Amino acid sequence: MKEYKIRLSAETAAFYEKVAKQAGRSIEQVLSDALFKLAGELALEALHKKRRAFIGKFAIILVDK
Repeated sequence: MKEYKIRLSAETAAFYEKVAKQAGRSIEQVLSDALFKLAGELALEALHKKRRAFIGKFAIILVDK
């Protein structure tokens, strides 16, 4: 497993520490889960944009015929 170092503002660190404490999880697990969820959302957004671009091109091709 790879390790990464991240810097958080004091406010952000306090937020994630509070979430971790309330969830009964480590701060590392909470940050990992948050990053994983964000990555999934960004991937879905990218796929949606790609699909819309394809549909847009397809529609233009149909209109031009």
